[in-house]
Amino acid sequence: MVTGLLVGAILGFILQRARFCMTGGFRDIYLVKNFTMLYAFLIAISVQAIGVFFLVKADYLAISTGSISLIGSIGGSLLFGFGIVLAGGCATGTWYRAAEGLIGSWIALIFYMIFAAITKYGALSGLQREIASHTVINDSIAETLGIEQGILILLLVAVTLFFTIKHLRKPAVKMPSLPAKHQGIRHLLFEKRWHPFVAGAVIGLIALAAWPLSSMTGRNSGLGITTPSANIIQFLVTGDFGLIDWGVFLVLGIFIGSFMAAKGSREFKWRVPSHNIIITSVIGGALMGIGASLAGGCTIGNGLTNTSIMAWKGWLGLFFTIIGVWIASYFIYVRPRRVAQQGTAGTVSHSAS
Repeated sequence: MVTGLLVGAILGFILQRARFCMTGGFRDIYLVKNFTMLYAFLIAISVQAIGVFFLVKADYLAISTGSISLIGSIGGSLLFGFGIVLAGGCATGTWYRAAEGLIGSWIALIFYMIFAAITKYGALSGLQREIASHTVINDSIAETLGIEQGILILLLVAVTLFFTIKHLRKPAVKMPSLPAKHQGIRHLLFEKRWHPFVAGAVIGLIALAAWPLSSMTGRNSGLGITTPSANIIQFLVTGDFGLIDWGVFLVLGIFIGSFMAAKGSREFKWRVPSHNIIITSVIGGALMGIGASLAGGCTIGNGLTNTSIMAWKGWLGLFFTIIGVWIASYFIYVRPRRVAQQGTAGTVSHSAS
């Protein structure tokens, strides 16, 4: 269990220092045509996929993909994607931003955890089981398409390398920065701007390490956020220590590591949100918990972990989460701006006449 806490702490530290939250990354694809974070995410998936493939081939891991519900995967991911925009962060983003002192993220995190528990164990568990029983397909992409797992991973790596190299060949945009106050390791850890691609590669290695370390405790899975978050709530209600597994220590470690990074970089500060942000945090957190539970994972469980083992649940989850983010971004950012511009244009036209 201690390894879960350690892996989580390292992951949380990197997420906070690199500002590695895929909500903004997916949103920026739609709003400003910036694909940087998506490419960084693909690097993380590729690094993990290569490592997991060889661990399986060496008989260090035994992974079974099982089956999935298309309705649950698609519908849940859309709901989750919409929710993370309202909440202001994905599952890990909400955990690390709460550790920075953002009260809005605390609210979103609490409602995410509560509604994940309600959907998995409580009043909505019947709905989850009903949805999971319809449109069920084999979760293995390799078995469904009749293509070797290694070939699929090679294709993923080739696509990732193509877009990464293409991006790196573009002229670098110089970002303004404050003069360094420290040197050496302190500067590297707490001041230096972390490139998303470097962070992506390191996160991929952490995700890879999670598989054997988690498996040693009887939890045959990689990184995951939603079920451990739900288990914390369920444990607090029932007192069942069987719910406290490697995954629970992982998410607690993410909080600890993020807090250490925020304090070390002096970015920790209690920030009280506006009334509107409180409302959107509550709604967003609830949608995150329900959506991720129906989809069987979040941006980490599906988007990072299940994609690396070439599971439909992972890639469908990632794709429809992005679509959900875009839909929410349209209604929250694009549509209000267009309405405001039309109103301004109408006012100018009326004044001119």
